[in-house]
Formats: sequence, C-alpha cells, structure tokens
Amino acid sequence: MLTLPSATDHYNGMQKPYSNFPEDFSAMVRDYQSDSNLALLLDRIARLAADTPATVLADYVEPFLAVPEVAGPVYEYIVAAKPNDARALVILANSYWLTGRGPDVVGNLASRAIAADPSNRGAWHLWALTESDPRARVARWKQVSERFPEDDLARVNLADNAASLAGAEHDAQALDLAITTYRSLLASATQPAQRSALEKAISTLSKWRL
Repeated sequence: MLTLPSATDHYNGMQKPYSNFPEDFSAMVRDYQSDSNLALLLDRIARLAADTPATVLADYVEPFLAVPEVAGPVYEYIVAAKPNDARALVILANSYWLTGRGPDVVGNLASRAIAADPSNRGAWHLWALTESDPRARVARWKQVSERFPEDDLARVNLADNAASLAGAEHDAQALDLAITTYRSLLASATQPAQRSALEKAISTLSKWRL
C-alpha cells in the first residue's frame, strides 16, 4: 500500500497541481502496460498524487478504472482525502478484490460505503460477494435483491448462490428460493439466450429430489 500524504498536507494551498497531469498519467499507464513494472508504477502514482487534488486525480484515473493495479493505488490516495466518499470506497474495494485482496479488507470498505451512502448498489454487491459462509451469503444477496427489486444482477447472484447451497447441503428451502428467483428473472427476460439459460436452470432444479 502506498504511503500517502494526509488530506491536511494536500489541501494546505502550498502545493501546485502537476503541470502536465493528463499526459503524464496516460503515459504512466501505457508504460506499465508495456513493461509491467509495478514498483515503478507505484512510485510514479505516489509522486503524481502528492501534488494533485483528489477530485482532479479522480477525473484522470476514470478511463483506467478497469486496470486495478492503477485504480487501486490511486484510490488509496483519494479515499485518504475523502474517507466518506461512497463511490471512491467502492472503486477501491473493487480494485482490491480484483487484485486478490482478502474479503475482510474488501468487505470493510464496502460496509463503509454503505454507511456513507445506503443507495450505492456497488457497495451492497461487494458486501454480499465478500461473505465467505454460503448460507450467510445467500441471506445477504436476498437482502440486496429485496432492497433493489429491479436489480437483475443481485437476483441472479441470489438464485445461483441458493442453488449452490441447495446442492451442497440438500436444503429444500434454498432450492425453492433458487427456482422462485429464476422464475422471476424469466418473467422479465427478453433476450432469447437469457430465456433459454433460465428455462434450463429451472428445468434442472425442478428435477432435484432433496
């Protein structure tokens, strides 16, 4: 993890923004994608971030959020400056998850994001995803799908996890939950491939005898 300057140090008005920040930031990412030199990348991020307001830094890292080795270290700085920014917390948590950080660290960031903004779906998804106990994970996805009833991704995760729990523990209630949830998804599905996959899942699960 980077050693980051404090928010007080950063906003004391004594520092100037990096002169060619967009160009230098893009070049930094291109160099990393070419040479995979993580140590050099982290050093350059630290030097760029030290002279740049968090809001400006967030603007310029936006095109590179799909590169977790870049987004994670940058958002460490942003979260240090804006500890109650739910979106920043979610981006940092997601970057950590993609780079293999443990569920405890990621789950803590997700919980902080939920506390900061209970409407942030990404935070709730990460909160559910990082639960290690299968039964508790089903309960979390059920809570998320009830909070956001139009969230198809949450319902898919609920159904998939319930089906997995039913198979592993011969749990009839989990099986019923999986089938019911898949059927609700089928009722609103419009793409032929989606409908076919859901119909197959429902047919398969309906034949289980637990």
